[in-house]
Amino acid sequence: MKIKVQYAMVLNLDKCIGCHTCSIPCKNVWTNREGAEYMWFNNVESKPGIGYPKKWENQQIYRGGWTQKGKKLKLAAGGRIHKGINIFHNPDLPVIDDYYEPWDYDYGHLIHSPEKSHQPGIRSRSSLTGEPMDVKWGPNWEDDLAGLTETGAGDVNFKGLDFETYLQFETLFMFWLPRLCEHCLNPACVASCPSGALYKRDEDGIVLVDQERCRGWRYCVSGCPYKKVYFNWKRGRAEKCILCYPRVEAGQPTLCAHSCVGRIRYMGVLLYDADRIAKAAKTPRDKDVYPAHLEILLDPNDPETVRAAEAQGIAPNVIATARHSPVYALIKQWRLALPLHPEYRTLPMVWYIPPLSPISRRVADTAELSQTVDNLRIPITYLANLLTAGDEGPVRLALERLAALRHFMRMERVEQRTDTQGLDAAGLSDQDAHKIYHLLAPAPLADRFVIPTAPEPEANTFLSQGNCGLEGA
Repeated sequence: MKIKVQYAMVLNLDKCIGCHTCSIPCKNVWTNREGAEYMWFNNVESKPGIGYPKKWENQQIYRGGWTQKGKKLKLAAGGRIHKGINIFHNPDLPVIDDYYEPWDYDYGHLIHSPEKSHQPGIRSRSSLTGEPMDVKWGPNWEDDLAGLTETGAGDVNFKGLDFETYLQFETLFMFWLPRLCEHCLNPACVASCPSGALYKRDEDGIVLVDQERCRGWRYCVSGCPYKKVYFNWKRGRAEKCILCYPRVEAGQPTLCAHSCVGRIRYMGVLLYDADRIAKAAKTPRDKDVYPAHLEILLDPNDPETVRAAEAQGIAPNVIATARHSPVYALIKQWRLALPLHPEYRTLPMVWYIPPLSPISRRVADTAELSQTVDNLRIPITYLANLLTAGDEGPVRLALERLAALRHFMRMERVEQRTDTQGLDAAGLSDQDAHKIYHLLAPAPLADRFVIPTAPEPEANTFLSQGNCGLEGA
């Protein structure tokens, strides 16, 4: 057993309001330079939809991630020989129009325009060419235009569903999906890079790009199935989310997590067994990758795991932090959070709590959990295609527990009585319910972000970070 440490994040989709407040500080700090105008290390998509870049989930087009061939795991886009032959032509790349051509406006024309009988106007100009352009797509275009009827047919998560049914007004549904680099345990971007510029930090699992070694081949862009590696057209280098590691090293959460007004994000460290990664990624059936992924994650409260971690040099403060990690509780203890497209076999470490949604009016009695979950406005099949490779069981369990928690707390707070029938059916105790409620509803920053800081003798080696947002909120 080879124990390592991994930073992980959980996002509660049941609370995301699509305000994009997470994206703005990330954009302002990390991609505010020429060549990076189109990059959004963190973006918020509306689902259903084809996302950013267009159709990023369709691996028939981009061939990202890994595929299982017999007993071997191979990159979907081909190995070293294929990349060597096609090194000057990568056919699996998204083009700029799949993201969007960035634009700006000549605001000075409004200020310095001479006196006219009509209000002066300005045209959008391409940030790439400087020429006037007509804006046809953007980083959250589907959100702005409610584009289900226009682009929903390209959403691969409708597999197994009658898409036409969800074009009807009474059956339409929508939720927001914030996305960032998954900092995977088995990153396809790292394996795809011919120059070895991408690497996974041994001490915390953050995936980074060595700008000195990068040669701009862009195989990392096509290799990442989540399309969260970008090419800087000005510098000729790959860039990606760095999980705000200067802040994380100082014990502070990422900018996207700290700025979230809905408090939907949770950060912490996980202990995992690196020796099990290959076996989990090679799981024959796509639906079995998620359970195998869970087996990699180790219980930080298990004495045997603690002894092994200490023997392998993991710092005591890191182990102590892992014990109080909100992400471990949400992912493995309560099984509320699920990985994004585990069938890509990258073993992602950004997890999502599926959204509850209004109950169809066809249901008269919602006391039965299974009946409630089956008649939610967002179909379970869609969520399963998004989060568990089509396996509806884990999604159903998470939604039943969320619904049971909501019913239990409503009875306790509004009707002043205790009703544990739903919790019993969902496999939760009332103690679990109160802990989950505290974490998902009013939890302060210290409970949502449990990040190890440097031990006291080493504290002066860490960067001192300024404040961001409301401290202690």
